[in-house]
Amino acid sequence: MSTSLHHGDCLDVLQREDHLAADMAYLDPPFGMGRRMEGRDGVAFEDPLDTPAEYIAFMRPRVEMVLGHLQDHGVILLHCDWRHVHHLRLMLDDLLGATAFVNHLVWHYGLGGSSPRRFARKHDDILFYAKGRDYYFEPPLVPATSQRLKGQMKKATDVLDIPTINNMAHERTGWPTQKPLALLRMLITACCPEGGLVLDPFCGSGTTVVAAAELNRRGVGIDASDEAITLARSRLVRPDSQQTSGAGRAASSA
Repeated sequence: MSTSLHHGDCLDVLQREDHLAADMAYLDPPFGMGRRMEGRDGVAFEDPLDTPAEYIAFMRPRVEMVLGHLQDHGVILLHCDWRHVHHLRLMLDDLLGATAFVNHLVWHYGLGGSSPRRFARKHDDILFYAKGRDYYFEPPLVPATSQRLKGQMKKATDVLDIPTINNMAHERTGWPTQKPLALLRMLITACCPEGGLVLDPFCGSGTTVVAAAELNRRGVGIDASDEAITLARSRLVRPDSQQTSGAGRAASSA
């Protein structure tokens, strides 16, 4: 399936593009940590938006632009964390209406630090909204864990128990906030029909477009870093070699 990559701020790129008619948009923007995010081999991007007002002022016009490129049956999945999830949900309620809400997904993972002052934070949030009532959804199946259903498959819940990328993983690129292919494979399979178009306006290392290509979907990736686009393109050309690293800044996370 065809894949296109675009260098630039997604707000500017999407203003120039004709209507893309996307079936699914997956957004993994900066989380608003207020600091530089650094990964392996010098890969880094700036994430300075650390107040709710700054963050929503940055996100709202970009989400509005993405929604303009979604088909009427399209869906949007917005990946975030505890810092701004409540603000982003109110923003999406305002843009699409509260009835457009489908799921608040929790991506649970095991890696990460602990704290003597709070419960350990071991999840991200993914807000799932549908632009219209007639949206595509194919419930993903996961292995059952109960003794009664041992060896069988069951429908996934809104808690996605998928490991993060460890230091020895073949797919690891060094991108500071790279998401695992298993997560994007599940989301795309569930939310985009075969042959459909997946839009990622903060594509980072290209995980979304790589997963879309694997799954016979079309992909459009946008990133503010030319190094990120180079890295994403290298993964598409050589999907069996995910060890490539890049360097530079990007307003991106995938």
